Amino acid sequence: MTASPRSTPDEPPTPDELSIAIPLFDEVTALDAVGPYEVLQRLPGATVTFIGAEKGEVRSDNGFLGLTVDATFAELTDPDVVVVPGGVGTRAHMEPGPMHDWLRSAHESSRFTTSVCTGSLILAAAGLLDGLSATTHWSTYDVLTEHGVEPTGQRVVEHLDHRIITAAGVSSGIDMALRLSELLVDDVAAKAMQLMIEYDPQPPFDAGSLEKAGDEVVERVIVYAADKQ
Repeated sequence: MTASPRSTPDEPPTPDELSIAIPLFDEVTALDAVGPYEVLQRLPGATVTFIGAEKGEVRSDNGFLGLTVDATFAELTDPDVVVVPGGVGTRAHMEPGPMHDWLRSAHESSRFTTSVCTGSLILAAAGLLDGLSATTHWSTYDVLTEHGVEPTGQRVVEHLDHRIITAAGVSSGIDMALRLSELLVDDVAAKAMQLMIEYDPQPPFDAGSLEKAGDEVVERVIVYAADKQ
């Protein structure tokens, strides 16, 4: 008996080249930037560039980790995707300056402008979230409110008509990057990215949101955060 020829799977969609920019700054939360990077850099045709006002090393919010800015704002003015991470260092970028100027200009042509954790505070201060709802780390909802943005407890908040997506604290940036993979390619690509990084969360505790944690855990978080300041 002659074996039947093995069927050839359909060719996966090949997206156009994707330019993805992740701004860095001193006292950035590392996973806010590196989490989405680990997903998005695996997409076909994707190039991820860490950018900033000046080239060189910046340090994470605890000072332990160095990350490198490889290109200046002036060298990458029109990325397809922007991912703004958070961290204590966002506070230095809440006033008008190079970060705001670059974000407003880049958003004019970007396919998606996004943030992780307190990165949304920078988007709000730059005027990109006016009249919208957004998410951020639960401890800074009030800052969004001060900038006329409605904070929500959702893990990922989309305004696709405005090409804006915000993610909540730290690890949610991976969720957002998987959703971006779907929007940029398709759902199979997103699932492939998820499998490539073996993202199958099974935490030993169910305390990953403010609603689930309880008062004792929240109080401990406040103590630990104060020790790092």
